[in-house]
Amino acid sequence: MLTSPRAPLIVEFFRFWSRAASNAERFFSRLFPPNFQRWDLLVKGLQESLEIAVLASTLGILLALPIGLCAARNLMPFWVTWPSRMLIAVCRSFHPVIVGIVFVKALGFGALSGIAALTVASVGFIGKLFAEAIEEISLKQVEALRATGASFMNTITFGVLPQVFGRFMGFATYQLDSNLRNSTMVGIVGAGGIGGALFAAFQRFDYDFVCAMLLSIIVLIFLGEVLATQVRAIFLERSTLDAGKE
Repeated sequence: MLTSPRAPLIVEFFRFWSRAASNAERFFSRLFPPNFQRWDLLVKGLQESLEIAVLASTLGILLALPIGLCAARNLMPFWVTWPSRMLIAVCRSFHPVIVGIVFVKALGFGALSGIAALTVASVGFIGKLFAEAIEEISLKQVEALRATGASFMNTITFGVLPQVFGRFMGFATYQLDSNLRNSTMVGIVGAGGIGGALFAAFQRFDYDFVCAMLLSIIVLIFLGEVLATQVRAIFLERSTLDAGKE
């Protein structure tokens, strides 16, 4: 009697599924309920992750503003835009964890490596989107200011920034939210934050404490999202009021 060649594969699949289901059952049974007894270590890791995210976002935005402006092809000459775009492309080429490994080797373990890694990621993301936003603006305001003899900085301040301010605030708040998530990831490679404690808890099979950290990270990300939305709404409301007065 001939058997189907697919029969061994089906049997192997069910064996694999049975083992996977058994392992998952043991894992989740040890994951809950969460253990918050070591709350001091938890709070310290969350605080460090928050500091890394805020500092990296601030530095990244401050660096991305001039780089993105220089990368805008409708305002800058060719010899300025292409080096700026190459720099943005380099910053966007690697995942923050890979960049974190490089900075851990260069700067050592700790939050400084995490800040540097996420700053590079922020420059790549904000710089690219800011340059694209500038390239989509109406040049009528820019040409009108140039016709009055306005300086370059006045042209940027009054002709360019008002047209991209709302989008830029969206980019900045999204990057802060992204850095909050990534700050937990770079800690796994030793770049500070709660990621290091999370990785160590996994290695110790301390799954109830892992669950506590995961829930805390979710709460941190949710609060960061709410705060970023409120900040963006305040800035957009002010810009709308200023535009209405003019």
